Amino acid sequence: MKNKVLFALISVLVLGSLVLSACAQATVAPTAAPATTEAPMAATTAAPTEAPTEAPTATMPTPSCPLMANPPTVKAGDLGSPDNPLVIAFVPSGDTGAITVAGNAIADCLSSMTGLSFKIEVGTSFGASIEAMGGNKAQIGFLNTFSILLAEQKYGIVPVLANLRKYNTNSVDPDASLATTMQPFYKAEFIAKADSGIKTLADIKGKSFCFVDPNSTSGYIIPRIIMKANGIDPDTDITAINAGSHNNVGIGVYNGQCDAGVAYVDVLTDQSANLAATYPDIATVVVPFMVSDKIPNDGVQVVKDLDPQITDAIVNGLLAMEQDPGGAAVLKKLYNINGMEKIDATFYDDFAKILKDAGVDPAELVK
Repeated sequence: MKNKVLFALISVLVLGSLVLSACAQATVAPTAAPATTEAPMAATTAAPTEAPTEAPTATMPTPSCPLMANPPTVKAGDLGSPDNPLVIAFVPSGDTGAITVAGNAIADCLSSMTGLSFKIEVGTSFGASIEAMGGNKAQIGFLNTFSILLAEQKYGIVPVLANLRKYNTNSVDPDASLATTMQPFYKAEFIAKADSGIKTLADIKGKSFCFVDPNSTSGYIIPRIIMKANGIDPDTDITAINAGSHNNVGIGVYNGQCDAGVAYVDVLTDQSANLAATYPDIATVVVPFMVSDKIPNDGVQVVKDLDPQITDAIVNGLLAMEQDPGGAAVLKKLYNINGMEKIDATFYDDFAKILKDAGVDPAELVK
């Protein structure tokens, strides 16, 4: 119930802010630009699915994964048996190598706790992870927020856990007082070089602009809604580039591959993304100039016809990992997850309505 109230408030805040923003921003005559292009970017280090928190410690404790009481049992050949393992799909939001390492650790720990067999799949794109669940090639997903909405509407996947994170902020965030508190939401940030002259959304017209991926909530969907509310057509008023990850957006702006961009708050200083290791001055060369309203966090989902006993075992196993120092370190390394909470299947419904009211229907975007 508290989640329904929270996201009902989010609905009012997001829609209200978009209307106010549309009235407040100056309108500049649009400059025609080419259609969205895809640009390969430099390889990056790990980044969370959408929202950042503090980095994992240098020495990661080994997860403790004892067999749970009354684990589910499966027969040879059944889903979850050694010759027919359950598949966990992970979205490629950062360094796929780091995601693979953490994902395998999760699969191994769940196997020890449940007695079931698991393997993982890191998608080549956000859409690939959605389709893996839609085709029952994966039964468990760690999808980002918008991908959850897409998979819910097209394939009926069921959200079972929401990720909690210590809230990260930046110099232009009005909710800076929430820094480091555990929250089920995050924000997007619009960034540009400090000396670029780009200070408002009106300034990006005629410029090149880095998005993350068409299925990224904070790196594509919400920013496009905000642009349209502020008199900017993201299809014609900018040269759009899909960078492929949040890290790549920060790097693309830093290297001049795009004049501005959008990613989660705050990809520039987030220690897990660790862009400063390669670009020590990135947080001074590139700065945020605007943030979005609150976006519900990503989480864990299962296919709609998964055996309820297996679902319960997976949920309880992940919640147990969260409470174990080693397990918690693995979850943090994966997508900077600081905690998890059980949710009902309607958790994202209010946010889905915000998008639909803004003219974005996730069901129509999945092909």
